Amino acid sequence: MFGSSLGRFVVEKNSLRVTSPDSLKDTYECAIGNFGVPQYGGTLTGFVRYPKSNQKACQAFDSNLKSEVAGGLPLFVLLDRGECYFTLKAWNAQKAGAAAILVADDRPEPLITMDMPEEENAHVDYLQNISIPSALISMSLGDSIKKALAKGDMVNIKLDWTEALPHPDERVEYEFWTNSNDECGSKCDSQIEFVKNFKGAAQILERKGYTQFTPHYITWYCPEAFTLSKQCKSQCINHGRYCAPDPSKILVKGMMGRTLLSKIYDRLASIKWRMRPESLGFGGIT
Repeated sequence: MFGSSLGRFVVEKNSLRVTSPDSLKDTYECAIGNFGVPQYGGTLTGFVRYPKSNQKACQAFDSNLKSEVAGGLPLFVLLDRGECYFTLKAWNAQKAGAAAILVADDRPEPLITMDMPEEENAHVDYLQNISIPSALISMSLGDSIKKALAKGDMVNIKLDWTEALPHPDERVEYEFWTNSNDECGSKCDSQIEFVKNFKGAAQILERKGYTQFTPHYITWYCPEAFTLSKQCKSQCINHGRYCAPDPSKILVKGMMGRTLLSKIYDRLASIKWRMRPESLGFGGIT
């Protein structure tokens, strides 16, 4: 009904260095896929092959791709984006001998994170068996590699994850995101149970310096023109700046959104983990 607040989404990247041919030698950015096993802190060097058919890898390959090319380097398979899930491309390439996949974007745009399928499509068994790293590259780099391969050039690439960790200080940093309208359905109870059960372990890990935990609680806000309305008064605090849906849906009776928000803020503030107030979505409430 009213405006919603915006979250910050970070595309995790690593570097890709083309070592041959000379015409392509340079370092490029690529986006790490949200599946498989990126070699954080390490590197992987291999040669690139662009399949003559099944270039989107939406079907299984008929033969082992690496056996058709001489050399002992790991095989990086260049694939085109589109028609099927990124994970299926990775799985089909892995079964055909690939040590990594490079997915060429099909449009000129900023790099995005290659994600796993939505939950209703995530039941397939292979998802947990993907063990190779993956990287999304720009359309222009993909086109340049294809042209070099078409001319018969050997394209060698080094994937580098040494700088991929945001804060390589031997400490695990993790975040928990939720919002004031989290419609998790039947999973709400299991999510709450997990948070309760993990609290003690999280506190111990943080106190000993092994981790840093940052919770984020995203709220929606009430437009200025409606701050005096019943809806905003019953569902918002701080003059409409932070709002939550009214649990009772009656607006003026029972548990109201503003009461729920106050309780949530008190609960978060009581947690002994080190937290930055701005990360809670509450800023400096007065």
